[in-house]
Amino acid sequence: MDYILIILGIIFIISGIIGCVLPIIPGPPLSYIGLLLLHFTEKYSFSGKFLIIWAVITVVIYALDFIIPAWGTKKFGGSKRGVWGSIIGLIIGMFFFPPIGIIVGPFLGAVVGELTLGKESGVALKSGFGSFLGFLTGTILKLISSGMMTWYFFELIFVG
Repeated sequence: MDYILIILGIIFIISGIIGCVLPIIPGPPLSYIGLLLLHFTEKYSFSGKFLIIWAVITVVIYALDFIIPAWGTKKFGGSKRGVWGSIIGLIIGMFFFPPIGIIVGPFLGAVVGELTLGKESGVALKSGFGSFLGFLTGTILKLISSGMMTWYFFELIFVG
């Protein structure tokens, strides 16, 4: 049974890392589930304090992922279309222009989203930059948290 939990944990950890970049998949919660699956094995376990701290971090990062892009967009004068354009730009960029599309796609998508509202190009660029900056900040926070959970997962397996 332990092997099944470990394999499922690895799948969740990898899915968590992927989910940090894909807006559809909740990265840090999946990484946390991976930690829990490893904890439920008989051979490996984390302390209760460790699991509680990472549960809180996961919830905070998950909430910030919704707040930061909206804040960045609002701070630079953007709209919801800018945020949606950023998400759509990420998806298009990721599939058609990897790996640079992951960086350029959200920015271009946000600018196009703002231009569809009839904003001038300078204003659209500024608000598109804010949307992109918020998206990028959220993504980096997710990658850091999921990356750390991945490190703890594999450290426990290989170091003990």
